[in-house]
Amino acid sequence: MGKCDGRCTLLVICSLQLVAALQRQVFDFLGYQWAPILANFLHIMAVILGMFGTVQFRFRYLIFYAVWLVLWVGWNSFIICFYLEVGNLSQDRDFLMTFNTSLHRSWWMEHGPGCLVTAVLDSHMAPDDHHVITVSGCLLDYQYIEVLSSAIQILLALFGFVYACYVSKVFQDDEDSFDFIGGFDSYGYQPPQKSSHLQLQPLYT
Repeated sequence: MGKCDGRCTLLVICSLQLVAALQRQVFDFLGYQWAPILANFLHIMAVILGMFGTVQFRFRYLIFYAVWLVLWVGWNSFIICFYLEVGNLSQDRDFLMTFNTSLHRSWWMEHGPGCLVTAVLDSHMAPDDHHVITVSGCLLDYQYIEVLSSAIQILLALFGFVYACYVSKVFQDDEDSFDFIGGFDSYGYQPPQKSSHLQLQPLYT
């Protein structure tokens, strides 16, 4: 029962990660955030691989999934630092989320809860394919929504890392115990040889 509990818990964590990543991918697409879109795609693939490894008892896949979660925590920590403008990071100067290809910001900037968007007409500050807006009345600023989303991703990744290490250790111990009790890979399997009870008798003519 203990092994099943660990596997079931890991599958639940992976399912939550998958739902959270897909939800995040949708809003990043709406905001043209190309760097997070690429990272989310890789994360979705890693989570699916982790779920496959959990169901099929492949501890190597779980090790890969756990290693990816370490990178995922680092990426989300960078996003938190970026939106909080820690150090020299600046949202007004660095357009890292779009690979410096556009001036788009987070989708939540204009569509946050309670936000009122007003277009600034006859502004000379915007390029030809952009417009200047003012956003007011937001119950929660967009950068804090992005920080909260990344914090949830980090929390799920930490739980996933712990259970992935635990379940992969259980799978590896099961393989070792199978070899110890006489598995096919221990000393080489030798099928039993049939003994013949027939005896040759001389034939007299």
